Amino acid sequence: MVDMDRALLLPALLLAALLLACSSSGVHGAFNRSSFPKDFIFGSSSSAIQYEGAVNLRGKNIWDTFAHTPGKIADGSNPDTANEFYYRYKEDLKLITDMNMDTFRFSLSWARILPTGTIAGGINKAGVDFYNSLINEVLAKGLVPYVTIFHFDTPQALDDKYGSFLSENIIKDYVDYAELCFKLFGDRVKFWTTFNEPMIFSAFGYGTGTTAPGRCSPYVSKSCGAGDSSREPYIVGHHILLAHAEAVSLYRAKYQAKQKGQIGITQVSHFFYPYDPASKADKHAVKRSLDFMLGWFMHPITFGVYPATMRRLVGSRLPEFTKEQSEKLKKSFDFLGINYYTSNYAKAARAPNGLQLQYGTDNWAEQTGVRDGVPIGPLGNVPIFYNYPPGLRSLLVYLKNMYVGNTPIYITENGTDEANNSTIPIKEALKDGKRIMFHYNHLKFVRKAIQEGVNVKGYFTWTFMDCFEFGDGFKDRFGLIYIDRATLKRYRKMSSYWLENFLKKY
Repeated sequence: MVDMDRALLLPALLLAALLLACSSSGVHGAFNRSSFPKDFIFGSSSSAIQYEGAVNLRGKNIWDTFAHTPGKIADGSNPDTANEFYYRYKEDLKLITDMNMDTFRFSLSWARILPTGTIAGGINKAGVDFYNSLINEVLAKGLVPYVTIFHFDTPQALDDKYGSFLSENIIKDYVDYAELCFKLFGDRVKFWTTFNEPMIFSAFGYGTGTTAPGRCSPYVSKSCGAGDSSREPYIVGHHILLAHAEAVSLYRAKYQAKQKGQIGITQVSHFFYPYDPASKADKHAVKRSLDFMLGWFMHPITFGVYPATMRRLVGSRLPEFTKEQSEKLKKSFDFLGINYYTSNYAKAARAPNGLQLQYGTDNWAEQTGVRDGVPIGPLGNVPIFYNYPPGLRSLLVYLKNMYVGNTPIYITENGTDEANNSTIPIKEALKDGKRIMFHYNHLKFVRKAIQEGVNVKGYFTWTFMDCFEFGDGFKDRFGLIYIDRATLKRYRKMSSYWLENFLKKY
């Protein structure tokens, strides 16, 4: 099923020519795996809610509820089946090794392990058995598991019980869950991530209401029903940070020495450039944009406090850390995961309407991918993602200088998409030369960052296979592997063959 006829791809001569063009960098010689440090790793990323399916074998989470609410998902789909990774993971992992990758990044479903969200509510043996088998299979195939503890899918039972991340009660329940994961899987998992993209979860789940659990103020959207966009994103983000700090502290105190693992967090950020390079106001808007998107969660885990811009502009709506909390937060990561998709211009904006405050305007900055009618780079199918590889290098250098120093950085997600167009024959849909050039060009700028002293240790594509893309459902295809939604059959795209060639070990 996975070794399909390459005749479905571009004609052999054209494919060979493209591979040759992409593996050469002119007078500088070949550009491939050997262009990176020997310990640099390559892999691909996934998440439980987007891949697993088998919803009847786990507890309900907030994305189950959100996706089954009419009008919430662009194409009306849901993750009930997803990619059936729960049943197909062994054959799927062979695709990872066929591409000569070193590692596989995946998340654990909290509600699959603890259906009610708490240990007191009972542990789901079938869920634990599944993850044990998955981890063992990853290792058996010579891959390194990079495991995310929480990737957007809060157990619905905790949301019903006390509002989940709106309540400080979530801290204990999350840490109990994390510790159970350390106990169950930490003998084999050596790279843990506490949270994936807490900024996205907080801002869009509780600010715009466009992702689960779909909360916002009525002046932001009439479809939310409940919420407070001026305060809830900051409350949720605060509790995530405290849960992260407690989990890291626990892991370091009880498990790290024995299990010899590392623990970090995965952030997401665009990079920003001044709309007018000569404008001091626009340069300040760049700083505010970076502080609100990246610094919101990076500043506390580095320095123990929120960025000064956030404290000034958000004021009393932004919670404060106690001295003890601040100390636990400082340097609470052994490595950093960073997800990058696009860059934007930033320009100064007026102060927001004081009666309609929200995370999205609190930074007093307007962000756009177009300047004087010219986009910063080619636009992807998702209308906010511009292909701008230099931005990744800029972001990595900024992270080194501002936050991480020599702490290892892993690019845990980077990718581009095409539309899920059912009218295009599969053999045509597999011709994703745009994706090849996307990764080729971004990897060039990753290497440049490494040459400039940034301690980048790995690169993960988003995503391994086409999957459920949250609010967009199955509208977008980010995968290296094509999934036929009618049959769930897997087909290798041209980009997967390019990566196989790029990652050969000589």
